[in-house]
Amino acid sequence: MSDERIRTRRDFVKETSFGVAGMTLGLSAVRDGLLKPRRNSKVVLIRHKDVLDDEGTIDRAIFEQMLDDAVTTLFGNDDPTACWKGLLKPTDTLGIKTNVYPPLPTPPELNEMLEQRAMAVGIPEEKISTLDRGVLQDPNFQNATALLNARPLRAHDWSGIGGCIKNFILFDRPSDWHDDSCADLGAIWNLPVCKGKCRLNILVAMTPLFHSIGPHRYAPDAIWQYKGMFVSTDPVAVDALGVKLMEEMRKAFYDRPPRGGTSTKHVGIADTSHGLGVANLDEIELIKIGWMEDVLI
Repeated sequence: MSDERIRTRRDFVKETSFGVAGMTLGLSAVRDGLLKPRRNSKVVLIRHKDVLDDEGTIDRAIFEQMLDDAVTTLFGNDDPTACWKGLLKPTDTLGIKTNVYPPLPTPPELNEMLEQRAMAVGIPEEKISTLDRGVLQDPNFQNATALLNARPLRAHDWSGIGGCIKNFILFDRPSDWHDDSCADLGAIWNLPVCKGKCRLNILVAMTPLFHSIGPHRYAPDAIWQYKGMFVSTDPVAVDALGVKLMEEMRKAFYDRPPRGGTSTKHVGIADTSHGLGVANLDEIELIKIGWMEDVLI
């Protein structure tokens, strides 16, 4: 990624060419599934040094402000409510795809914040489900017209990265997708249950697990208090940046990068074979806001 593509939130909002009408049109196109994957995908990385204490407890108020700032920066509109109204409709049936991996789940605070923003748009509470397992048996996911995708970043022994692409594996039988380092995970996104429905992807990087060997292994010594999250409409772009971040963390943490680990090929294949988004870092517009110490990418 060239330095020219790294801008502050203020620079981005100032430079954007969208007026109120233009922004409403652009967001509505996302909401209504009219936008096709395009090159030069945009991702916001936001960090805050005080969002976690030394024990890893989240400061809810700071986390909430981070979410609002990330969304408004992504869409170039200082009104977070307007952004969410562009992403979701009051008539939507919404599934919030979370992740319940016990050592590193999607923060419950984030699940609650997404539910609250959906209800503020006008979606009834009974039309919103927040789940990881059991999505295919849940009426709201079965009938969903919109999906939100939120999960933590971690190394994964089968797919190299547990990211936003892989988070949809439970929309089918997971064992069918494990061959060849889970190479074709991107194809899941073209299944009718989820095709064209995902409005926003949030790859949580509060405490990424940047190295792990062995199925579902959690290594506390490979946790980094990064205190950030990636936000985008493109799941491939956030995962590509997540792969890069874990690589840089391993370089910084280990005197000699450890052997082992699994290929993250599914991220590139999701782009080149399945048209899901952009994996080439040179074609990703990364907007970094907030705390910059040890940002690494």
